[in-house]
Amino acid sequence: MNKPILFIILGAALWGTIGWFVKHLYAFGFTPMEVVTLRVWSSAIILIIYMLSLSPSNLKLKHYSDVKYFIGTGVCSIIFFNYCMFTAIELSTIPIATALLYTGPTFVTIISFFLFKEPFTRIKFIALFMTLLGTCLVVGLSPGNLNNLDFASILFGLGSGLGYALYSIFSKYSLQKYSSLQVTSFTFIVAAVTLLPFFPYQEKFSLLLDATALFYAIGLGILPTALAYILYTYGLQYTEASKASILSTIEPVVATLIGIFIFLETFTFVQMLGMGCIIGAVLIVQLYGRNKRVYKQKSKSIL
Repeated sequence: MNKPILFIILGAALWGTIGWFVKHLYAFGFTPMEVVTLRVWSSAIILIIYMLSLSPSNLKLKHYSDVKYFIGTGVCSIIFFNYCMFTAIELSTIPIATALLYTGPTFVTIISFFLFKEPFTRIKFIALFMTLLGTCLVVGLSPGNLNNLDFASILFGLGSGLGYALYSIFSKYSLQKYSSLQVTSFTFIVAAVTLLPFFPYQEKFSLLLDATALFYAIGLGILPTALAYILYTYGLQYTEASKASILSTIEPVVATLIGIFIFLETFTFVQMLGMGCIIGAVLIVQLYGRNKRVYKQKSKSIL
């Protein structure tokens, strides 16, 4: 397995750990959007400190107009998809909201076809179908539940999938000028500044004085956020956006395993089939890419 694909999978796996941090922060009395703000701000601070120690000049935009890319990744993606997802959870259920979130790869593949002229191959179609089917099975979404959905929850759920997809799209443009670390840093800086007026400091800041709450807030900023996005964005720099988004669907598999072994949630045979579909799609994309590279190398050697 080549390094970019491994980094994409590792980044997505770290995203899968977010539930562990979020559940503990909910126990302290934080609301979903307050947790999003904590996630964005803690990761932004960590990234700024790291960038200053590495090379302060990397925190400068090459052109002020480039901020539009990071408004895309920070506001249109990070903030927008979190807001839509949490609203979908309020209107329906967590499994349904999660399933609709993972329509993201479909949006990426379609948008990439028009913007980046990435070919929509038969392998991508099969892998995309497997990931969507697998995600639905893992989170427990079945045709029998469709009648219980209201139109608003579907719209917000699809909105979360679109917002999730937009990170890959906007990152493709920004990676032409900036490194993966810069893209991740600027994304969360812009998102943090945007969310600044919306956090109830007088009511909730005292909760962060608790060492345990602070641990979960900082941990949320490091593992499933800063480090995860750095790894994913680096891999995206050398991988097609549509392929990267398909590989990133390893996230619900990790989230399911955490639910089973840490929170002792039940795991059905249907969920096992879903996990098999997602892992199978990852293997198909990886094996197809490897065979394609080998074929090209052999063709060049023959010529």
